[in-house]
Amino acid sequence: VEVEARSLPMELSEKGGVENNGFVQNEAFEDKETDTSSQEEMPKTCSVDVEPVAVEETVLKPYAGMPKEVLLQFSSQACYRVTREILFWLIVAGAIALVCATIAIIALSPKCLDWWQASPIYQIYPRSFKDSNMDGNGDMKGIQEKLDHITYLNIKTVWITSFFKSPLKDLGYGAEDFYDIDPIFGSMRDFENLIAAIHDKGKKVIMDLIPNHTSDKHRWFQLSRNRTGKYTDYYIWQDCMQAAGSVIPPNNWVSVFGNSSWQFDDVRKQCYFHQFGKEQPDLNFRSLAVQQEIQDIIKFWLGKGVDGFSFGAVKFLLEATHLRDEPPVNKSQNAVIITAYSQLYHDYTTTQVGLHDIIRGFRHTINQFSREPGRYRFMGTNDDEKEDVEATMMYYGTTFIQEADFPFNFNLINMKNPSGSSIFEAVDLWMKNMPAGKWPNWAVGSPNAARISTRIGKEYINVMNMLLLTLPGTPVTYYGEEIGMENIVSEDVSEEHVNSGPVATLPEKSPMQWDGEVNAGFTEGNSSWLPVNSDYQSVNVKIQSTRANSTLSLYRALTLLRNNELPMNRGWMCYVWNDSDVFVYVRELDGLDRAFMMVLNFGQESTMDLKAVVPNLPSEAVVRLSTHFSNAGKVVNTKLIKTEMGEGLVLEYKLAKPVHTLEAFQGKCFVAEKACYSKALDLLYVNC
Repeated sequence: VEVEARSLPMELSEKGGVENNGFVQNEAFEDKETDTSSQEEMPKTCSVDVEPVAVEETVLKPYAGMPKEVLLQFSSQACYRVTREILFWLIVAGAIALVCATIAIIALSPKCLDWWQASPIYQIYPRSFKDSNMDGNGDMKGIQEKLDHITYLNIKTVWITSFFKSPLKDLGYGAEDFYDIDPIFGSMRDFENLIAAIHDKGKKVIMDLIPNHTSDKHRWFQLSRNRTGKYTDYYIWQDCMQAAGSVIPPNNWVSVFGNSSWQFDDVRKQCYFHQFGKEQPDLNFRSLAVQQEIQDIIKFWLGKGVDGFSFGAVKFLLEATHLRDEPPVNKSQNAVIITAYSQLYHDYTTTQVGLHDIIRGFRHTINQFSREPGRYRFMGTNDDEKEDVEATMMYYGTTFIQEADFPFNFNLINMKNPSGSSIFEAVDLWMKNMPAGKWPNWAVGSPNAARISTRIGKEYINVMNMLLLTLPGTPVTYYGEEIGMENIVSEDVSEEHVNSGPVATLPEKSPMQWDGEVNAGFTEGNSSWLPVNSDYQSVNVKIQSTRANSTLSLYRALTLLRNNELPMNRGWMCYVWNDSDVFVYVRELDGLDRAFMMVLNFGQESTMDLKAVVPNLPSEAVVRLSTHFSNAGKVVNTKLIKTEMGEGLVLEYKLAKPVHTLEAFQGKCFVAEKACYSKALDLLYVNC
């Protein structure tokens, strides 16, 4: 029986035959056959009729190497199709779950601490930090040489005080040129290299800017005294009366440094106003042109790579236009003999209406440079409102309008007589007045205050550093406090030094003590601009870095603790106890099973039962750090905690129930950037 070859499969199928496609010699051959069959008929061949009953029916199963035609036959079968669809939808569901989990983690995660929150700030007075060219004055290159010391302290933010070109009256805060570096500190290239080096080490840099006044050598003032164009009103000028050859000022306003705030100018034949020295005339911030000049200065330095500013003397930016006399503190005092700043209430020369609008303008300009991810620019205000904490808190801004990231806090510096209670009051004054959600900060030293060891005593250096680095918020360390430097004695300050600024603020600016060599390693020259403290051979970085029980070693251990322990850098703080001797507080974080309790002695030897104060406190705690270094690691009984004068303990213990949840401590606990810890997921979240 003859049929065409191409009909063979169909015939076999009809008769119950089996098609065998299991072997194909090669794909090329198959394609060739296909192509040929499409152009001409295949030769006829013979086929044999086979009865259906003669062939046993065979079930086709999947096999290796099957062609796609066979594979498609099986893929459409229910068992394979359903499995495939189940796997597909499982993958889709998994992807959706992963996206949802990612969104949930992002939504629930707390805001990361910014760089100005995460690290302590190290404040440098550049003239006293390190001299690189043997002229006896610290400079930009000197700071760059010593950046490794700041890294050694576990600090990532450097604050450099004023370095503008200046006659160096009032220690350089009266700028002669806001766009240049004073030659005593080096060149603009030196500054640019310093900024680059700081950034290369993963650090940030803040600089001072005092917008309130300039030097009388400034170009603006020279143009203003000659009534040149727009500069005519850049400063505050008023007519003065003259009688008997002396000048009678427009009112009784007194400068911070004493005597009248008005100075007669022979060129303009008027008096100009100065809140500080007569060589520092105040700018007229009611002039929009002056405000724009300061905005341009801010942009210039941000363009240089500066990461933030500390704006000083901002409460003095505006004065009342009516020029009325300020009320005397002692109303019975003869007005003629009022010459001291403290003798008047400064109702018309500080914190005037419109001041915060100007500060918001500074903030707005800075924010223009904060849009790049990871390049947030910091703004702080540096005004010490000793008697008016509410005025200080206004510099934080409002819920909707931001001003400073924080105004610098001088409460611990202004404290005169240390005790457990006075420390508590200084801390509580800030925390209870700080607006909700804002970030605190602390300082125990500054260029304008006596050093810790001089102000309250050597025995308190370590415990004050322990306080500074365990409180919530950003700690600010003035250079040298990490090794316990003291003021130089005032008798060592010569007339030559006095010409560089007010003598009262010079002793705390003595050169940094790096080692026990001549001039404490500050300079290789013959002398330094201020004398080095006589204790430099025993109080210096080199010798303390080799001793485990030194002030420097404790400082480093405290910064490590702060950086590595979550309760220390963003947890709750709760007051536990304070009396004339000790101040005790807790740092804890929701979800974390351990907490830290600080027991700091600022008085006489004390013994206390902490478990009686905090009933759920465990009976034992481990001394994580101590100002008495040999005590670190010891286990202590919480019913019997002994501390000596100037001793500080950081106790670590297992947490049964957080102190901030106890009814007895309601109103005594604070948290700034609230977060909770999930032990299961090992992450922080906000909805506790």
